[in-house]
Amino acid sequence: MDSSSLRGLRDEYAELEKQLADPAVHADQARARKLGRRYAELSPVIKTIGELDTARDDLAAAQELAHEDAAFAAEAEEIAARIPALEARLTELLLPRDPYDGSDVVMEIKSGEGGEESALFAGDLLRMYLRYAERHGWKAEVLDSVESDLGGYKDVTVSVKGKGTDGVWARLKFEGGVHRVQRVPATESQGRIHTSAAGVLIYPEPEEVEVEIDPNDLRIDVFRSSGPGGQSVNTTDSAVRVTHLPTGIVVSCQNEKSQIQNRARAIQVLQARLQAIAEEEAASKAADARRSQVRTVDRSERVRTYNFPENRISDHRVNYKAYNLDQVLDGELDGVLDALANADREERLAAAGS
Repeated sequence: MDSSSLRGLRDEYAELEKQLADPAVHADQARARKLGRRYAELSPVIKTIGELDTARDDLAAAQELAHEDAAFAAEAEEIAARIPALEARLTELLLPRDPYDGSDVVMEIKSGEGGEESALFAGDLLRMYLRYAERHGWKAEVLDSVESDLGGYKDVTVSVKGKGTDGVWARLKFEGGVHRVQRVPATESQGRIHTSAAGVLIYPEPEEVEVEIDPNDLRIDVFRSSGPGGQSVNTTDSAVRVTHLPTGIVVSCQNEKSQIQNRARAIQVLQARLQAIAEEEAASKAADARRSQVRTVDRSERVRTYNFPENRISDHRVNYKAYNLDQVLDGELDGVLDALANADREERLAAAGS
C-alpha cells in the first residue's frame, strides 16, 4: 500500500478516536458499536505502521552514525533484520477482509440423515456452540426450536452476539456445512456404530439498515406458543410466523414474552437469511471480486466428522485432526477454528502475492 493510502488510514483512525470520545455518539449504541469495531480493526494496523516507521528512522540514523562509530553498524544490522517481519505483518493486516467479520450471527442447526440420532446430535452441536459462546462471554439466545421425541432438535435457530468489539462471524463463519457423527446411538441395542449428520447454516446478523423488507411482501401469522416457558407462553397467542412471499422463506419465533418481540426477532432472522441469499448471488456473479468462506460452500458436502469411539474430531477442509472430541463438545473449539482461520489467511496471502 502506498504512503497516501497509509496516511488515509491514519486520518480515519484519528477521526474515529475523535468520534468515540464524543459522549453524544454513545447515545446511539448501534453507531458507537460500529465505530468501535472499526477502531479495533484499525488499531493493530496503525500500531504496526508506527513500529515500521520508527524502525526505518532508527535504521537510517544508525547507518549514518556507523560511518563515525563502528559500534552502530551492529545496531543497524539488528534493526534491518526486524524490518521484513514488520513489513510482512503489515501486508497481512492490510489484506482484504470479510466485511462481516465484526458482525454477530444467526445460526441454524437442522437434523438430517439418521432420524432421532441426527436430532440428538443436533442437540449436541447446539450445546457445543452455546458452551463456546459462554467461554467467550458472548450472549447466545435460542430464537426458535422444534424438539424431537427423544429430546434432540429437528431444527433450532440461535442468535449469538459478541461483547464490545468482538466479531462473532470472524470465528464462527467456517461452521456452515454438514457435520457428520459416528457413534453408537442411544436407540441401538446391538452396540453397532451408526453414521448420521446434521446441517449447520450460519449468517451474519445484518444491521437494521442493511436489508430492507417491503411490509407488503410479508404475511404474518400468530399462534399459541408450545413447550416450556411459563404460563404466558402457553396461554397467549404470542408466537409469530413470518412468511416472505417473494422467496417463500418462513421464519417463526416463540421464545420472547410478547408478540411484538417475537415479530421483531423473526424479522431479524429473515433479514439475515435474505442477506445471505444476496451474498450468494453476488459471489456467483463476481467470485473474483470477493471470496466468501461459507456462503459459497456447497452445504451438501461434509465439512467435519465427530468420531465418538476414537474421541476424534476431523475437519476435512484443512485436514485437521485431534483426539479431544469430549473437550470440543464442551465448547473448546478454538483448536479447529484456529486451523481454519490460519488456512484462510494463508490462502489470502498467496492470492495477494500471485
